[in-house]
Amino acid sequence: MRFGIVVFPGSNCDEDAFHAARDVFGQDAEYLWHKDADLKGADVVILPGGFAHGDYLRTGAMARFSPIMTEVRAFADRGGPVLGICNGFQILLEAGLLPGAMLRNRGLKYRCEHVHLRVEQTDTPFTSAAHRGQVLRIPIGHGEGNYFAPPEMLQRIEANRQVILRYTDPEGCVDDAWNPNGSANAIAGLCNQARNVVGMMPHPERACEALLGGVDGRAIFDSIVETFRSAESLALQPSLVANESSASLSGERSR
Repeated sequence: MRFGIVVFPGSNCDEDAFHAARDVFGQDAEYLWHKDADLKGADVVILPGGFAHGDYLRTGAMARFSPIMTEVRAFADRGGPVLGICNGFQILLEAGLLPGAMLRNRGLKYRCEHVHLRVEQTDTPFTSAAHRGQVLRIPIGHGEGNYFAPPEMLQRIEANRQVILRYTDPEGCVDDAWNPNGSANAIAGLCNQARNVVGMMPHPERACEALLGGVDGRAIFDSIVETFRSAESLALQPSLVANESSASLSGERSR
């Protein structure tokens, strides 16, 4: 299994994502420069955190035009799994791969702290059934993490079960006092309708080793690795090859 880590000018969590994929989870990993027009055989694409192009215009607004994003969009359209973390989430929103937008944090302050997240939905490559309802403790670090969508869009997102992570208190209860940036409906992460593109503001790659203060971020990486293992296992069984989700994932690997 190969992770493709996209690097934009200003990315600062690309090495963390690379380390998590290769050194913690033992998978192949490759950096993808934002001017590349080739995903280099990636099975999974990660848009890491940081400050793409310095965030001088609007977070993610410039990065969405990078050549690599044409390939990322095509990959996602084929069913390939894409994970946007923090700035990567913002880029997915700007590129229209996820619904909604990011505003400045409530209080207009940069927030860098650990937050608690309740896993809402588990039918994406990055969230497995074993973690449904679980409360994860993962760090955040952002100035524009205030997720916004108009009421009608929020209703559709909720109806389609696209919210996969919500900010909660340590017991898993939604409480505005524990919503660090004022996000609508306490949304910390969501997916597209096809459920293969996921964006989240917290940094799971920075919570994969006890040395860093916690391992709850492993849930996200464990899920995608297990998804591919399951897909590859099914692909070896002719009677199950027709399974659409398995075919999508195993098909990306062969490209």
